[in-house]
Amino acid sequence: MEVVPTAAAVAVAPSRAADFAELTKPRITALVLVTAAVGYAVGVHVFSAGTFLLFLAGTALLCSGASALNQYLEREADARMVRTSRRPIPAGRLRPEDALVFGLSLSAVGLVLLAAVNALTLALGAMSLLLYVLAYTPLKRVSSLCTVVGAIPGALPPLMGWAAARGSIGAAGLGLFSILFLWQLPHFLAIGWLYREDYARGGFPMLAVTDADGASSGRQSLLYATALLPVTLLSGMLAGAGKGYLWGALILGAGFLACAGFFAWKRSVPAARRLFLASVLYLPVLLGLMVFDR
Repeated sequence: MEVVPTAAAVAVAPSRAADFAELTKPRITALVLVTAAVGYAVGVHVFSAGTFLLFLAGTALLCSGASALNQYLEREADARMVRTSRRPIPAGRLRPEDALVFGLSLSAVGLVLLAAVNALTLALGAMSLLLYVLAYTPLKRVSSLCTVVGAIPGALPPLMGWAAARGSIGAAGLGLFSILFLWQLPHFLAIGWLYREDYARGGFPMLAVTDADGASSGRQSLLYATALLPVTLLSGMLAGAGKGYLWGALILGAGFLACAGFFAWKRSVPAARRLFLASVLYLPVLLGLMVFDR
């Protein structure tokens, strides 16, 4: 006998699918895919569409699974924070055990696909997953060092792309890793300052929460932005980038550094928002220059 879905079931199904999609943090996954693709594009000698698509699919599933597992582990803290309280688990739209199975399944399939690329890409992907879920996520509850630890898995995708293209880790691949690592720190310090009250409600001792006057947040943002500028120039040279990239990296780095300096000086919400927006514009332009000016 044919089962005809009720109107209620038809209404609920798309919403449930959207909730599972929300667990994957699509915007973060998209950014990860861009940086991973850049690593592959910079490292590849002979482009293979099959390898490239397999690598991107595995990376997307791995990142999506890690995001779902992160939300599973942080569901109680998310319920206390304004900006995360409407996520599927704390809002009660998905059961925690469903999110756990979903996250583990996506991660497992992602690792299988990366294994089909090569062993090094698989190892880097597994390292990224373990650091994000088992180191960064629990560390957020106990130490502001979580930001530095979390920047490591966040910087691995371009190195994974390089490994997928070359089957090895080269100086240029490590340069890409360094760019992503250093860029993330001012980016996340700005986010931390914008949502410092919310992080305090969630019980996360982020630097912005424990650093009452913002002096340390500003100083570290300026330090990392300063270190980023020469690293982008050196990494570009190692990757064979042209003069257009080098001049662009210099101009972008100077602008990013100015925003970090303004935040260090003012230590205000508008200054943090300016630094955040600058970081969002900075990265895709820089990586685009590296790929197309070679």
